[in-house]
Amino acid sequence: MLTATTTSGEEPRRSTEAPVADPAEHPELAAQFTSSPRGARLARRLAVRRMEEWGYPPVSDASCAVALVVGELAANAVRHGRVPGRDFLLRLRLDEASGLVRIEVADAAAEKRPPVAPPTSSPDGESGRGLLLVDALAVRWGSTPRHPVGKTVWAEVEVSCTTGGRADC
Repeated sequence: MLTATTTSGEEPRRSTEAPVADPAEHPELAAQFTSSPRGARLARRLAVRRMEEWGYPPVSDASCAVALVVGELAANAVRHGRVPGRDFLLRLRLDEASGLVRIEVADAAAEKRPPVAPPTSSPDGESGRGLLLVDALAVRWGSTPRHPVGKTVWAEVEVSCTTGGRADC
């Protein structure tokens, strides 16, 4: 990204700092992905990219927390909410006033709703910890029916300056 103009004989100077998002503009992210492990990985990567556009570097606590929650909800949509021929939807919204990012993952399987509370996991089990992570990282989470078909599982993650994020805090 060119950050300065040049005069004759000068080389352009490049900034090594990540661009900081304009606080007045935080476009919502909404994207569909194939209901596959690859789709879940792409959803997580896109979430990290959007967090960076909003001013939260990929190594920040806020971006890492959002990435983990997106990864878990997307993986659950692929594993438990998959309906052949149907994609899942990821939606991210930054509410700077409340310091929260709302994450929504919608799939087509209405009958397979997550439990009201995170399940207890066996220490020897190979799975079952995803919602425990979501519960630990999110301020609140839940699910709602999606019309005409399916459900939306959502979580709200705190991304205020105290969670290690924006360069302009």
